[in-house]
Amino acid sequence: MAYDGITIHSILHEITDKLLGGRIDKVYQPESDEIILSVRSLGKNYKLLLTANPSHPRLHLTNSVRENPLEPPLFCMVLRKHIQSGKIIEITQPNFDRIVNIKIEALNEMGDYTVKTLVLEIMGRHSNLMLVDEDMRVLECARHISFDKSSVRQMLPGKEYTMPPGGDKTDTLLLDEDNFLASLEKMQSEKTFAAIYKSYNGISPVIADEICYNAKIGADTPVGVLSEGEKKALYSTFYALVEKIRANDYSPQIVYENDRIIDMLPLSLNKFSGLKVQKFDSPSEMTEAFYATKDTQYRLNQKTHDLKHLIGQNIERCVKKRAIQQKSLKDIENREQLKLCGELITANIYAIKQGMTTVKLNNYYSENFEEIEIELDSALTPAENAQKYFKRYNKAKRTFAALQEQIVSNDEELDYLEGVLTSVSNCENEQDIKDIRSELREQGYIKKEPKQKGRKQNKRSTPMHFISSDGFDIYVGKNNVQNDELTLKTAHSTDIWMHTKNIPGSHVIIISRGADVPDTTLTEAAALAAYYSKAQNSTLVPVDYTQRKNVHKPNGAKPGFVIYDTNKTAYITPSEDAVKKIKQI
Repeated sequence: MAYDGITIHSILHEITDKLLGGRIDKVYQPESDEIILSVRSLGKNYKLLLTANPSHPRLHLTNSVRENPLEPPLFCMVLRKHIQSGKIIEITQPNFDRIVNIKIEALNEMGDYTVKTLVLEIMGRHSNLMLVDEDMRVLECARHISFDKSSVRQMLPGKEYTMPPGGDKTDTLLLDEDNFLASLEKMQSEKTFAAIYKSYNGISPVIADEICYNAKIGADTPVGVLSEGEKKALYSTFYALVEKIRANDYSPQIVYENDRIIDMLPLSLNKFSGLKVQKFDSPSEMTEAFYATKDTQYRLNQKTHDLKHLIGQNIERCVKKRAIQQKSLKDIENREQLKLCGELITANIYAIKQGMTTVKLNNYYSENFEEIEIELDSALTPAENAQKYFKRYNKAKRTFAALQEQIVSNDEELDYLEGVLTSVSNCENEQDIKDIRSELREQGYIKKEPKQKGRKQNKRSTPMHFISSDGFDIYVGKNNVQNDELTLKTAHSTDIWMHTKNIPGSHVIIISRGADVPDTTLTEAAALAAYYSKAQNSTLVPVDYTQRKNVHKPNGAKPGFVIYDTNKTAYITPSEDAVKKIKQI
């Protein structure tokens, strides 16, 4: 379900009860479009999240811990100046739209009480957060919208705040029969469910479809063919829904089908009856649970975009270099023939005259003693022609030797980069991303930053930790630094080491403590190795495993690169469901 007006209304009912009259202790801005207000109210501490994330804009109470930047952004500092220590005096949802106004009373620099309004506009990619003064002037906003971005409505400090355009819909809470029937009359050619959500604020297509379902009318039925009785039935079901909203009769839940999330709902919907439902005590808990994975993945994708681009460029460079190397190899594949020509000319030097352009000589290196035609430079003596062939051979031989080294080096770099790209996909938090940046910086792919005095050193992220169904600890590296740490420092000689065969991926360690590892644990660890690899979407992925003592790192090898022997191979089809069943710490 879209984060619609009904969901917002349910959350505002919750936070009004808990936060109205509370004081804002702290203001944080973990992301450029995200604010967290720490509020002390009724003897308890609450955290209110407001985000204008283009993909998942919303507000709700949160218990999650977010990492804040070392230097607070400008918007955060403006909020701290104007509303920190302020009192929340009003929380409203104008016209049942996807807009929230939080009015805060606070002392200004002169010691006078003033009221500022924190506005959250939830409008998809046009979502925004802004602080407005008593004169409806924008003090600051999360996203600056200048004239070159929008000629209709600018959002800049000092500009007058105006409501977003397109406010011709009716407030759902003001529903009455005459208004409803009149709105249908205007939309004769529209599908019934579309006519409802296009006429009333805060109604999503999902809710409009539910209204049709309860009235036993097809959602796609054109309004123009509805009978008067069907229109009245629509109104009755719509009115019953609005009465629930007015009474704040909410039942927040997430609906599943075959363990896949279908939707989050502030109300029980009849059309989803029979499906698995996870109920929550509050709409904030529901919203946080629903967006937890989606929001994290969106943020990680945003922050890894430049890394993926950088790695992709270098992979493309290596692929092009490989094509050039293969062409060069083909160009010198006849080098032994050059040597043969030089030797045959030398052996028959007295039978060759200067000025000849070709000569046919028997190949005495061959069992068949066949005749070979050799091209000659008529301007050179026979000895000089032989030397010319030997020079060309020696040059081709040196080129071949150099190419062999270059091909190995290029292939190793390509494998390394593809492994790093897989590591980027395995990132779970911002620290994982920082670790990969640091690794690429050490390897020379990113320019090193000058050291700054007094700058805090970031702690490295930790590998993923799982417990097998047999009780064995399984560790999975999320990047090459972690892979090296796990394999070379954490694991003991008898622990089991796993990795996808000739496929970039994570190092997986089973801590055996000298005990025999059951097949169940081996299968679960292999499933983790296959899932956290480049072959995540493949079938029957080969996973090599052996004791740690059989794994070695060559001198000078890139991070994450090891060699091993005495291994066995398991074939696993990666499955997200199988991975989720393994207990993660």
